[in-house]
Amino acid sequence: MLQRLYDKTMALAASRHATPALAGVSFAESSFFPIPPDLLLVPMVLSQRSKWIFYAALCTVASVVGGMAGYLIGSLLYETVAQPILAFYGYADKFADFTERFNRYGAWIVFLAGITPFPYKVITIASGATGLSLPVFLLASVLARGIRFFMVAGLLYVFGPPIRAFIEERLALVLALVGAAAVLGLIAVKLL
Repeated sequence: MLQRLYDKTMALAASRHATPALAGVSFAESSFFPIPPDLLLVPMVLSQRSKWIFYAALCTVASVVGGMAGYLIGSLLYETVAQPILAFYGYADKFADFTERFNRYGAWIVFLAGITPFPYKVITIASGATGLSLPVFLLASVLARGIRFFMVAGLLYVFGPPIRAFIEERLALVLALVGAAAVLGLIAVKLL
């Protein structure tokens, strides 16, 4: 079953629908969607390594534009849209304390969230809700998301065949590790 899922993902990654799907997931993940674009970026780069720069740039641009949507959700729709999203991720109660710290260290928070597995959408919404300077938000987002996606795609470009062989030989282990990382990320959100 896992092998079939992997084969289908690799087939999607090489299809004509992959690029719009990658852009859509990158956009949505930055504002409301819980699944990271890496799940498409990795197989797409592995299936077409020569396009790694294009895929990394696409992820970066779509993610930053999605981050701006998250910023607008926080800024314009905090009570009706942002509060339920923050509550879903377990962050609504701690938001007042967070606002004070966020206003002090906002650029660093956006940057760190943009390169780590921390749910970036929480930070994009918080940036709008706390009134973080939009130019500061955009600069930190472009740098962080660019570093993250270009690093992933670049490593896959350089070490692609051995990584692909490792994934294919140890598919269950790789999926277990990805699942564990996702669970740890959700736990971190609940604790923060």
